[in-house]
Amino acid sequence: MPASETTTTVPPPARYMAATPSLAGPRPRPRSLQFALFLAAIAWFNCARPLAQSAADVLDLRLGLGDMHPLVASLLLLLLVVFGLSLLRSIEHRRAPLRLALGLPRRATSRAEWATGAAIGWGLAVASVLPMVLARSLDVQLWTAPRAWFLLSLSLLTLACATLAQALAIYGYGFQRLIEATGPVRAALVLIALVAIDAAVTQTPDGTPDGSRIVVAILASLLLCLCWFRTHGLWLLWGLHFAWAVSTALLFGLPIAGDTSFTSVVDTRVTGPLWLTGGNYGPAAAAFSVLLLLAAIPILIRVTGDYAWDYTHPPIIPGGYDVTIAPPAAHVAMEQAAQTAQPAGPASLVQILPVAPATPGAPSTENPPE
Repeated sequence: MPASETTTTVPPPARYMAATPSLAGPRPRPRSLQFALFLAAIAWFNCARPLAQSAADVLDLRLGLGDMHPLVASLLLLLLVVFGLSLLRSIEHRRAPLRLALGLPRRATSRAEWATGAAIGWGLAVASVLPMVLARSLDVQLWTAPRAWFLLSLSLLTLACATLAQALAIYGYGFQRLIEATGPVRAALVLIALVAIDAAVTQTPDGTPDGSRIVVAILASLLLCLCWFRTHGLWLLWGLHFAWAVSTALLFGLPIAGDTSFTSVVDTRVTGPLWLTGGNYGPAAAAFSVLLLLAAIPILIRVTGDYAWDYTHPPIIPGGYDVTIAPPAAHVAMEQAAQTAQPAGPASLVQILPVAPATPGAPSTENPPE
């Protein structure tokens, strides 16, 4: 068939995508801006912590907060984090809802995701304490006075606000901007490097095994990054962090990063090797926790398979280019000839008349009597 007999109409891809912005996706923002917003989110979180503590101290002097002081400080930290991140969101002119920009999308499975993360966090805490129990390295004391249970409820709310504020600033808004700036793998590596640097310069109690503590911080950050990659939300991540902190401090009475202010009903003193107990820093500095975090990574990937399928794969959007191929010239000539042909004459038409219905009792005309 000659090439001149076939024509193909294909619009240019760039012009087609420009005409349909919904298929082209949102306009990408400069990577430098996204990286600057990530650094701003981290800096604001580090500034918000002393600001919230100072504001809580002032309120304590004027109002006498007493036991409410830690909870008020964590609430102020959460408010400052949300306020600062909303300002950063307005700077980049992002039209997405605030919940989505912070990493808390509305989902039917949000409670299930949070519960899944809480189960993993609780399992990590139990697995880290069980060898101490078997080695008889724990000296447990119980305080069951009514005030102890009141302090327990305050500690629960305090840890919930504190872990949520950290999740929003670092892994919610900040990590999303870092992924847009550098890509998922590089974003995880950059964040893990920053966590390692922060752990290296943080002052610790005497006798803390700093080597294992830094490795635990790196693996914990990797685990939290995987929580985001598997769900694109903070529900799983927040549940894991909150449950681990509550189980370690409130359920078992162990220090969290050297802080023992959350223990109320259960107060535990540890003795034994540092690789198992972590000393005064808590299980977050124990070398045994390194093995637990390594084992938690495949478990996390296994239990979040459905969430990764539902929330991390891009939707399949049907699309294509309009391709119109003209028919061959010979076929066009045949159709034109058929359309211009003379119609058949009336005499050549055969008309079939309807048969009259037979009347009951009337003689049949097919076989007349002889």
